[in-house]
Amino acid sequence: MKNLLRQLGPGLLFAGAAIGVSHLVQSTRSGADYGFGLVWALVLIHIIKYPFFQYGPRYAAATGTSLLDGYRKLGKIVLILYFIINLLTMFTIQTAVTIVTAGIATYIFGIEWDITTWSLVITAICTTLLVLGKYSFLDNLMKVIVITLTISTLIAVSIAGFEPHQQVAFTQVLPTDAAGIAFLIAFMGWMPAPLDISIWHSLWSLEKAKEGTLTRKSAVFDFNIGFLGTIIVGTCFVGLGALVMHNSGIEFSGSGVLFAKQLIDMYTGSLGNWAFFLIGIAALTTMFSTTLTTLDASPRAMSRTLELIGDKTIKGSYTIWLLILILGTGCILFFLTSEMGKLVEIATILSFLTAPFFAIANLFVINSKTVPQEHRPDKLLNVFSFVSIILLIAFSIWYLSTL
Repeated sequence: MKNLLRQLGPGLLFAGAAIGVSHLVQSTRSGADYGFGLVWALVLIHIIKYPFFQYGPRYAAATGTSLLDGYRKLGKIVLILYFIINLLTMFTIQTAVTIVTAGIATYIFGIEWDITTWSLVITAICTTLLVLGKYSFLDNLMKVIVITLTISTLIAVSIAGFEPHQQVAFTQVLPTDAAGIAFLIAFMGWMPAPLDISIWHSLWSLEKAKEGTLTRKSAVFDFNIGFLGTIIVGTCFVGLGALVMHNSGIEFSGSGVLFAKQLIDMYTGSLGNWAFFLIGIAALTTMFSTTLTTLDASPRAMSRTLELIGDKTIKGSYTIWLLILILGTGCILFFLTSEMGKLVEIATILSFLTAPFFAIANLFVINSKTVPQEHRPDKLLNVFSFVSIILLIAFSIWYLSTL
């Protein structure tokens, strides 16, 4: 077990970043509204996105460089597009996950600070952990957090399954109304995460490589463990929604913070007050892991992107971008909180519509001449990747047709 945990790292960081709003809010809401009827969508989108996420650590192991370096070889325009996309979404995403984390912390700990104060406290804690602990501490801390959230979520849904509830159908459904289609597209768009997290994963893999040799086998194994974790936890949150919230007759809030409170309240109301901290730990660790990993990954990615665009190393660039992200998040917290709904909607749309861009870029990079032949995908995986790209484009067209 000790040797296994030592091998793991970037894959669990990937899981920590992916298991967030998409799981706690969207997966649970899926169960609340449709029972187990959208499990097919959860499984399908994981299968479709799998190769493009895997190409991140695979490329890092094969070349000793990140996907961003591979994008640079495709042309600076690819890097510039990524820089613009990330700049348009990073502040909103960071603010959104921090606010949800703050709302859950407020409810669990009972300290009646306003949401902005709690958000600043959580940001300060995360910043301290990153600045003082650096990657090695983040790596070890995330193992504890991801294991904790996985175990607590598994226990929570297992207990809910043994309690007497209304009958929940396992019949799979395809929403046909406009609201249902919009939810399905959003659910699949951020499940398990936007595709640009593959870039973060490649950067984390390079940091992990400083502790020892990074091989394709170890990198893919580590990724598969984290990826499997996102499927398991996602299914568990669908189960929580289906077993505790489905057919309850309650109108659920569109706010991630209020929805999380409704989940905790309904869970404790159904199982008893003793379950408050169990589901609370699952919800809080889910969101804190996302807040911490995104606060590390965005500055890391933006730093390397700017260096590659300018063809020069910038001393202290990670710290500079960390400060920029904190300041940008703070500005939204103080001045644009009332517009958070629109900002998150824009970020969601951009993340969803740019998925084919990242999928195509990752496929070109992993098949480029800079990657040794033995590290490139085989014919079957390449064909599967092409089919997945076609499906991602089809989903994007379908989404645009509903606007």
